[in-house]
Amino acid sequence: MTDGRLDVSVVVPVFNEEANLDELHRRLTATLAGLGRPYEIIYVDDGSADGSLAKLEAFAQADPRVTAIELNRNYGQHAAVFAGMAATRGKVVVTLDADLQNPPEEIPLLVAKMDEGYDVVGTRRKNRQDPLFRKIASRLINRVAGGSMTDYGCMLRAYRREVVDQIGQCREISSFIPLLATLFAKKVTEIDVEHAERARGATKYGLRKLISLQFDLVTGFSFLPLRLMTYFGGLVAAGAFGLGIYILVMRILRGDAWTQAGVFTLFAVLFFMVGLLFGCLGVLGEYVGRIYGEVRQRPRYVIRRTLRQGGPTP
Repeated sequence: MTDGRLDVSVVVPVFNEEANLDELHRRLTATLAGLGRPYEIIYVDDGSADGSLAKLEAFAQADPRVTAIELNRNYGQHAAVFAGMAATRGKVVVTLDADLQNPPEEIPLLVAKMDEGYDVVGTRRKNRQDPLFRKIASRLINRVAGGSMTDYGCMLRAYRREVVDQIGQCREISSFIPLLATLFAKKVTEIDVEHAERARGATKYGLRKLISLQFDLVTGFSFLPLRLMTYFGGLVAAGAFGLGIYILVMRILRGDAWTQAGVFTLFAVLFFMVGLLFGCLGVLGEYVGRIYGEVRQRPRYVIRRTLRQGGPTP
């Protein structure tokens, strides 16, 4: 190609997936070769503690179409994908998990859909093979995200070059790539893909990371929690005024005997409101903490080495 670009780039974030990498690479290269288009594979090692990096380096040495990027520590899946996207040259960029739950053989379906003129192609996992708590967390994330997608948790996605370039210009540290991409896309669609049970290794998304991801999504793309706090404050003020009037009226009608019971009721309502108030302060703290993280302007990730055929580059 005269402009130095390729047709398809595949970005694969890797974190302690040594047991899956040989099969993944074999199936992925076979699938991309079957497309009959120029392609590249960008593996991003996100601070793996097992032998993942050694395998990725071997893949890069054996095939000039493979690049392995080593981050200096674990930054998280989305930061690794950002690093991989920044290194791509393809007109279409596909992201894929390394755990083989999303089969690489589904990539031609996404590329064919992109050929129809879409800017972003998302996927819905058919017969999802995940624990119940992950399914529930995923449904919650999808409901909060809204938008035109129904399964934001599936990493198997395709993005047009222009969308990837716009994503790269966004400098926020905590972000949610699938939803961020829809902000820069005119035509977005979603297709059904297969979903396999994890055969080897353990999931990297435990309950704590899922909760953190939920906060990133909410605080990064929605002001709804802040508005709800405002509505809640108004509702509490109105309720407190009404309760005060009610207690005053009952005091006049029933005397001191009722007042003592009313005081205990007031205490119960007060404790409930105090608990909600601390919860609202926690939500507000999440926003403030993320603002603090952004103004420090620390890098989203740090690349230690880029591994290609012919040797590593710093």
